[in-house]
Amino acid sequence: MDPMTKMWVSLVAMLILGCSVFLITFARTKTKGVIRIALSLIAFLFMVVGFLGGVLSLT
Repeated sequence: MDPMTKMWVSLVAMLILGCSVFLITFARTKTKGVIRIALSLIAFLFMVVGFLGGVLSLT
């Protein structure tokens, strides 16, 4: 992968991780019940995708 593509992949990974942090914070402070669990699960999936993007940008 060329350096410019690595830069874009890492930038997208950081944005996805930022979205997951915002989503988990919102879920834990503003919601309750099933919605909280669903938003937390979505945030966890975002975090996994962001992590994999970060690892991909290192290789």
